[in-house]
Formats: sequence, structure tokens, C-alpha cells
Amino acid sequence: MSGIPTIKSLDELTELVEHRPGLYLRYSKGPDADAGKPSVDYESRLELPGLSVTVLDAERWWTLPLRDWLARQICKYTHLAEKDEERHAWVLAGRVVARGPDHEPLIDQVEPVAWLDDSVVEQAREHYEKVFDAGRDSTG
Repeated sequence: MSGIPTIKSLDELTELVEHRPGLYLRYSKGPDADAGKPSVDYESRLELPGLSVTVLDAERWWTLPLRDWLARQICKYTHLAEKDEERHAWVLAGRVVARGPDHEPLIDQVEPVAWLDDSVVEQAREHYEKVFDAGRDSTG
């Protein structure tokens, strides 16, 4: 695994994102495995022009705490790591080059920043379930 630091708490991630805008989250086998390999759209099998990521910066309309936003963003794709024990959450920076089939940013010029310890993902899940109506959709 790449020699990048590991974030051990949701509070530590919140502090990082507050002080360093332009960070993203990715669930994969890590920076070394992703180096030079863009994401692939699973349905069409088309190669995408960058890595598929989740935005960690809160949108301007977001008036709740950043910690809430981060918990929600972390939980969005946890199923990817749950399906494959080799996939882990990690934080990265890069340049947005396009949008993927789910409107997610695709980035290149990737700079690995940190791993997320599994305990951070668990903290995010607990926080998300406590703060939000988890699973509620627009029809309810």
C-alpha cells in the first residue's frame, strides 16, 4: 500500500477537509492499483477518462455541519468495500476532467492524500444513521 497517512477519526477527516478544499473519496484497492488505470463504466464497459470519486467539499447550499456531509458522502458507496475486502476508502486530490454515468466527478492528475481507517467508515455510518432519515427517498 502507498506510504500515505491513515485518518483515524471522522473528526480528523473533518479537520482535513476544512483546511484543504478540493478533496475526494474513493473506494478501491488503493492508489497503487489505480495508478494509470481509469475507471470503467460497468454497464457499457466503456473506459472513463478518469477515476470515479465522491466529493468531500460540502456544497454551498449545505447548512448543516461539515461532519454530517462527510458522514453521508462516506456512506454513499460503502457497499463497494463490503462486496470486496480488498477495497478500502481513501482520500485524494486531482483535476476534474468529466462526469461519470452517475454524474460523479472523474479525476486525473491524482494525488493520494490519506487512507480512511475502517473505524472512520463505522463512525460515519453510526453518525449518518443518528442524524439522517437513512433510506428515505423523495416519495415519502
